[in-house]
Amino acid sequence: MSGTVPPSEIVSFVIAVDPPSRLDKAIARDVPVEAHLSRSRLARLIADGAVTVNGAVAGARDRVDWGDRVAIVVPIPDDPETRPEDIPLSVLHEDADLIVVDKPAGMVVHPAPGSPGGTLVNALLHHFGGALSGVGGERRPGIVHRIDKDTSGLLVVAKSDAAHHGLAAQFEAHSAERRYLAVVHGVPDAGDPRLRGTRGISWEQAEILKITTRLARHRTDRQKQAVTWDGGRHAVTRARVMQGFGAAALLECWLETGRTHQIRVHMAHAGHALVGDPTYGGGRRLPRGHPGADAVVAFPRQALHARTLGFVHPVTGDDMRFASPVPDDMERLLAALAGPDGNS
Repeated sequence: MSGTVPPSEIVSFVIAVDPPSRLDKAIARDVPVEAHLSRSRLARLIADGAVTVNGAVAGARDRVDWGDRVAIVVPIPDDPETRPEDIPLSVLHEDADLIVVDKPAGMVVHPAPGSPGGTLVNALLHHFGGALSGVGGERRPGIVHRIDKDTSGLLVVAKSDAAHHGLAAQFEAHSAERRYLAVVHGVPDAGDPRLRGTRGISWEQAEILKITTRLARHRTDRQKQAVTWDGGRHAVTRARVMQGFGAAALLECWLETGRTHQIRVHMAHAGHALVGDPTYGGGRRLPRGHPGADAVVAFPRQALHARTLGFVHPVTGDDMRFASPVPDDMERLLAALAGPDGNS
């Protein structure tokens, strides 16, 4: 009797510009972050013959070039299936095809290595009794877009396959509206010569900061993204100052594209990293004695909230738009920055 073939998924991508010459180094740089494949795991997959380049099985030392197509057959472990968990959800809208939820900071969107449970998907499976679109696979059912674990705010999740495909098309075409609130170091100013001299920075209507770059995986830290000018993926962020606090500001940011860590990377590139960002913030602090200086040091996450989400309902065709209130921790941070008189 023949043995059964273990289930697997294929991770496909294209080698970006100026790659390391060796396959193992190149794919460690360019494999999508969402695949959650460590260098050691990639090395084992190469050794198992699970990696092909342009259709041919490749070895660790084989040469690769820009534009080569890589496919990695990743076995799906026989661990327990993603299980429903009774986790409270903040639901703004629900119908037969989709649900809009307000995710708290600290919740991972879907199971992944290191986060097998306690995720939004676990909570949704309990809420629906397992009825989610299967398009995203077992670990990501219904998930059309994501926000980082420590970013709070709005997500739409598909309950039907028709909704999943329709929503995914809108996010792919960048027609869905996504606006964020961010607390950053410094106050972006169109008159700042440093900003005007930074590549990729421009201003629209003298008050809207536009950041246009390409984004790719960081060359040495594969958990990070980095601004680049060759290869990578086109990324555009816009922002405007809603309130200034002298050494910090509250911004409204909106996305023309939706790349991993896009707002966080772009604001750091502009010299206005997000308060509390452990990855891109560089440990920045406010000047001693500035209102809210201690609150900034103590803030436990990147100060980023997905406040507004708009899209066309993929089944009914209705215009849908939702807003989420500022979470309590960011409200306290803003109050501290404003100072005792309310306007630092």
